[in-house]
Amino acid sequence: MNVPQFPPPAFGLGLRPEHYHDLLAAPGCVDWLEALSDNYLVPGGKPLHFLDRLRHDYPMALHGVALNLGGTEPLSADYLRDLRALVDRVEPMWVSDHLCWTGIDGVNLHDLLPLPYTEAAIGHVVDRVQRVQDAIGQRLLLENVSSYLSYTVDEMAEWDFLAEIARRADCLILLDVNNVHVSSVNHGFDPHAYLAALPAARVRQIHLAGHSDHGDYLVDTHDRPVPPPVWALYREAVRRFPGVAAMIERDADIPPLAELLDELAIARAIAGEATADAEVAA
Repeated sequence: MNVPQFPPPAFGLGLRPEHYHDLLAAPGCVDWLEALSDNYLVPGGKPLHFLDRLRHDYPMALHGVALNLGGTEPLSADYLRDLRALVDRVEPMWVSDHLCWTGIDGVNLHDLLPLPYTEAAIGHVVDRVQRVQDAIGQRLLLENVSSYLSYTVDEMAEWDFLAEIARRADCLILLDVNNVHVSSVNHGFDPHAYLAALPAARVRQIHLAGHSDHGDYLVDTHDRPVPPPVWALYREAVRRFPGVAAMIERDADIPPLAELLDELAIARAIAGEATADAEVAA
């Protein structure tokens, strides 16, 4: 597919069907879009029709939830074939999925479940990431997931686990700032230590989202605006990872596009302020 050239992406949105027509009516209202790979793997139909049209107005990234990189069952050859076909069709800036497991014994649990942070798990995931990268013809971005439990066999911190997998697999990182905050509250760790441990050269993208507050724990629901603690952590992320593309991710209670654009303007302002502060400090 022959697509136009775009400037480097800065601030984007997750592509949702509710906004297809508005995005087509106002090309360039955001810098880029992230499409959910799994919604566009079936040939033909309305989703691919709009994806093809939007690809001419916006740079695209592809984001999946079904690779099951931490699972113990073989990677799906059919899924990898279909994903490669979509990559060839869209020519995305990059492709991402989650550092997690999603099912067992042929059952998809429809959740992004955390892995034990062990040396054995690192070796297992690195092998699978490398095979996915060979299949799709490019490096994969791994996203940190939110978590609500930990394993007694853990041998290291989550951030060291993610950084080591990225190094060994020679892949990249999609830093979900909301997920870092959610997990830091649920497990009682310092979210700034998480950011400080990540290799800056491998962080390619940032997710921003909202969550549900249940008092003594948080749930990553992606169904409300980005809250102040996540914005504060994003400000720190901008300082540590300057120039990295960021986007608002909303998966439920989808508001009108104008509301998300207003929220994205907050991200632009915070990034501008954090960048200016860093330049003054230097």
